[in-house]
Amino acid sequence: MQKTTILIIEDDEEIARLTAMHLKRNGYLTDIVTDGADAIASIKQRMPDLILLDLMLPNVSGNVICKQARVFYNGPILVMTASNDDINEVSLLELGADDYLRKPVKPQILSLRIAALLRRCITVNNQKITLNSIEIDCLNHKVNYQDKVINLTNSEFDMLAVLAKNAGQIVSREACCKSLRGIDYDLSDRSIDMRVSALRKKLKEETGQAQLIKTVRNKGYILINE
Repeated sequence: MQKTTILIIEDDEEIARLTAMHLKRNGYLTDIVTDGADAIASIKQRMPDLILLDLMLPNVSGNVICKQARVFYNGPILVMTASNDDINEVSLLELGADDYLRKPVKPQILSLRIAALLRRCITVNNQKITLNSIEIDCLNHKVNYQDKVINLTNSEFDMLAVLAKNAGQIVSREACCKSLRGIDYDLSDRSIDMRVSALRKKLKEETGQAQLIKTVRNKGYILINE
């Protein structure tokens, strides 16, 4: 059985070394890139199963790498950031990051997040869902509205799929967080709210339907099925 490969893009050589050691103990194969200028070429050459991406890199930032990688790379990207800026996190999700961790990163938490992202990627789901003239192809990660493609990031697609599979029912933030990030919900964690906000905006722009996703105060979200 072929081992899962993880590309670590981190300029701090000691952090990269320790991260690689931890991941190898958990059965992963790792490669390390320490310069942002080398990142895109390394991703194309290795095409890893997952990318662990630091934001603060020399020469080319993690934000730019994430955006450029999404042109050709469909695997999960887990970002590590020292920033507490919510706008920064929103930008990361819009650029195509699947999840993020704030530094310093605990090894056990890192392992859980990686496992959750990989588990989502290898789950085969042949289900197609059609709601409000929106067709969601869960196998091929494609969304169409009246034969027009709606371009979503991986995190936006996963959010839509979770809501669509429970259309007409309230999905709690706790359930969303467990399904999308493999962790228990933390009241200070705004990533789910940000994903919903970005998804709601795109769906409105592409379909003209303003109220597809409603927020139910203190309960969660509901995808309207009319």
